[in-house]
Amino acid sequence: MPKAAGVYVFHGEDGPLPLYVGKSVCLRTRVLDHLRTPEEARMLHQARRITFQRTAGDVGAQLLESHLVKRLKPIYNRRLRQVKTLYSLRLAEGRVTVVSSADEAFSEQAGVHGLFRTAPAARRAIEELADLHRLCLVTLGLEPGTAGRPCFRHQIRRCAGACAGADDAYGHQQRASSALGSLRMKRWPYRGALGVVEREGRMSRIHVVREWCYLGSAATPAAAAKLANRPARFDLDGYRLLAPLLVTPGNVQTMELA
Repeated sequence: MPKAAGVYVFHGEDGPLPLYVGKSVCLRTRVLDHLRTPEEARMLHQARRITFQRTAGDVGAQLLESHLVKRLKPIYNRRLRQVKTLYSLRLAEGRVTVVSSADEAFSEQAGVHGLFRTAPAARRAIEELADLHRLCLVTLGLEPGTAGRPCFRHQIRRCAGACAGADDAYGHQQRASSALGSLRMKRWPYRGALGVVEREGRMSRIHVVREWCYLGSAATPAAAAKLANRPARFDLDGYRLLAPLLVTPGNVQTMELA
C-alpha cells in the first residue's frame, strides 16, 4: 500500500457489493488506521482483501471516491450515496417555489437557490430565512392567506407585514432576493467540458467535468477529450467539491475540452 493519494476498497467474500470505499492523501496510513480501529471490527471481520487505485492528488481521490460509492453501493458507506432527486428554491416575481432536479436542469438555470436532499429541507431553509429577515410566507406564496389581512407570523412579529400592506412590496421582494442570495447555486461558467489538471510527483491526471458532473480522469488531453461527451447526472457531492475550485480563476490549472 503506497504512501500516496488514492482510493481503497475493502472486499468481503465474493459478492455483488464491496464492504467499504474510502480515500486518502496517504493510502498506507489511512488503511492502517482502519485496521487499528476496534469500532470497525465487524467490517474487518468480514474483509478478505483490500484493493486500491492511485490518484494524482486529493481532488482526484475525492472525485473517484464519490463516483465509486455511487456506482458500487458499498455496504458500510452511508455518506456520498446517490440521491436521485434534489430540491432547490426558485424566486420569481416575489414568490418562492420548491423545484426538483427531475424538472429543472439546475446547472443551466438562473434564480435557483440552494441544494437540498428533500423538499421539506428546502422548505425549512426558506422558513428560517423568513424568520431572520421578517419575510411573509403568504406573500412569498408558501402559505395560504387573505388579501389585506395580517398573517399569523405578522401577529407574532416574525413578518414585517407585507401581507397587510404594512411592508413595502418592492422592499419585501428585495429582502427575499438578498436573503436567498447566500444560497444561490453557481452556474457552470464554461462553454463545454473542462479538464482539471492535477499532479503529484511524476503522476499527472486530467479530471473531466461538465455541468459540475465528473466524467472520469485521463492521463493525456486526447484521452480526456474522449470523455467529454459522456452522459452524466448532476451530483451534489461533485458540485460541492468542484464549485469552490472552478468559479474563481487561478485556483487550479484547467483546459477547455472540445
